[in-house]
Amino acid sequence: MSNPPAAQPAPHYIFLFLEVFECEGGIQSYIQDILKAFLALPNSPKATIFLLRDGPNCLNPFGQHSALQFRYFKTVPAALGRIRLAAALAIYLIQHRPKRVFCGHVRLAPLTAALCQPLSIPYTVLTYGKEVWYPLPPADRKAIQSAKRIWTISRYSRDMVCQANQLERDRIDLLPCVVEGQAFTPGSKSPELLAKYGLDGHRVLMTVARLWSGDIYKGVDVTIRALSTIAQTFPTVKYLVIGRGDDQPRLARLAAELGVADRVVFAGFVLTEALADHYRLADAYVMPSQEGFGIVYLEAMACGVPVLSGDSDGSADPLQGGRLGWQVPHRDVAAVAAACIEMLKGRDRRCDGAWLRQETLAKFSHPALVKQLQTLLAASL
Repeated sequence: MSNPPAAQPAPHYIFLFLEVFECEGGIQSYIQDILKAFLALPNSPKATIFLLRDGPNCLNPFGQHSALQFRYFKTVPAALGRIRLAAALAIYLIQHRPKRVFCGHVRLAPLTAALCQPLSIPYTVLTYGKEVWYPLPPADRKAIQSAKRIWTISRYSRDMVCQANQLERDRIDLLPCVVEGQAFTPGSKSPELLAKYGLDGHRVLMTVARLWSGDIYKGVDVTIRALSTIAQTFPTVKYLVIGRGDDQPRLARLAAELGVADRVVFAGFVLTEALADHYRLADAYVMPSQEGFGIVYLEAMACGVPVLSGDSDGSADPLQGGRLGWQVPHRDVAAVAAACIEMLKGRDRRCDGAWLRQETLAKFSHPALVKQLQTLLAASL
């Protein structure tokens, strides 16, 4: 009697990222969601993860999971880390010959191509937003054009990278952002936070964004300019801005010049675990931006808060083409003001918090990400 065939070992994946744990931002949050989804996959696959700018002492919540092996290459000077990563990756590829390498940022794509192509190892490049919306440097463009597949977070980002860098749309797969539905939930406004920010008795607009001078596309200045018009209908309106960065002084000066400084509250940085309580303070979430996707819209809607976004960016996906929220031209002050007034009136179905949460989680929840990641990884083998 013959022995049954031996079970095949689970596929071993390799991921390369610039940084995941030592820098805050949408990309880093998204990558952590992917890692969480990876750990939830059936059959317990394993992955080795190369991190260029994270060090071994970073706050890595996944560091104790046996399915994930992390290798850190942060050094001073930074150039040395890139050399060390290149050498370690080359040795690893030669020794293990993985079926696919997942390059977590276009800046790492030339290195990935240079090491994978001589070994005939296919690779996938992960993209997010603005970093690939414009013509890339020749080496980056050649590397991404040679990738077996490309992953991105929204239809808009897919279309932008294709147009800018001569890529075929059918080579690009969507792996959208998701929201943690158990963390972001509806609830009453915290009396402590209302008192802290002077919001008691006020109608509250809110934005969560980095206030960097290079990120003025977030539209905080546009919303500040819209406040005087909104106040004509809602005299008690205030605008809570959560985030930090070097653009805050300019925004504060703008509010003062427009005579609305008393309506703008700069809350500064808020820890992730405290964000849900802050979203619950809002009567409307306002970010007339240009996003690759915009996970903050999902977070707000999961908390039952109506949302406003730009009308020609990746936010079309979380807002489901305007079905779940207001989409306006992102630099149009009058359009932002008019939409905010509608939102604060609360008569539209898009202001129904329970419905917003239901429709958001149906498409952009953690289980949905696990399912899509499983599909994409299976297709890569």
